[in-house]
Amino acid sequence: MGANSMLAEFSHDLDDQISQLMQCKPLSEQQVRGLCEKAKEILTDESNVQPVKSPVTICGDIHGQFHDLAELFRIGGKCPDTNYLFMGDYVDRGYYSVETVSLLVALKVRYPQRITILRGNHESRQITQVYGFYDECLRKYGNANVWKTFTDLFDFFPLTALVESEIFCLHGGLSPSIETLDNIRNFDRVQEVPHEGPMCDLLWSDPDDRCGWGISPRGAGYTFGQDISEQFNHTNSLKLIARAHQLVMDGFNWAHVIVVMDSLPFALFRIIGVTF
Repeated sequence: MGANSMLAEFSHDLDDQISQLMQCKPLSEQQVRGLCEKAKEILTDESNVQPVKSPVTICGDIHGQFHDLAELFRIGGKCPDTNYLFMGDYVDRGYYSVETVSLLVALKVRYPQRITILRGNHESRQITQVYGFYDECLRKYGNANVWKTFTDLFDFFPLTALVESEIFCLHGGLSPSIETLDNIRNFDRVQEVPHEGPMCDLLWSDPDDRCGWGISPRGAGYTFGQDISEQFNHTNSLKLIARAHQLVMDGFNWAHVIVVMDSLPFALFRIIGVTF
């Protein structure tokens, strides 16, 4: 079989898997393992500050809410017709973390230039053992193999993205240890999320009404004021920071020079994503 034939067969199999996942039907353990191995090959070549082209729809936390992800694609446009950037927290809390993260990873493998998937603080071995993903994998597969396969893959997810060199996207927030984007580019990200330090801060920190740096009530990361945001943007020639990590009742919220986005339909709203 020639290389072109093998590629066509792989794409066909992947399309079948995506169709199955779009019906909220989980893949087999073997399929998950093969999918994640292919995803590792793609993600290994991506930067800690992954460049992204406009137009792109930027989305916040999903947290296992598969049907809201499907609604997002229905209204926002299917991938690859629409470019997407997801800012982490695909698992835990909701009932369909397996199907949600499987679909996003499958789309990443099928259309690697059309979708960017960043790491959130819940893409972590420790957090997923507490907030539901580990238990869901046990319930749906009868063992922890799929959980281990995905949490190993999470180590390869990019930490941040940069849209057209102007919009800095990440799950959490800034760090007192990071002044420039080059600081982030030099990280060794392929590891479990540390309990402290700059990599931890990128996934855990939050903006705050008070100036300067503060102690985070979350127990990890920091709070940071408008002065910190403005200085970081000035130093790195940025226009905006886009981040997730917090519930906002209108789906998005402007604070400092930051837009906070949430993709979950709590209360009476439904956020589809913000397109740049």
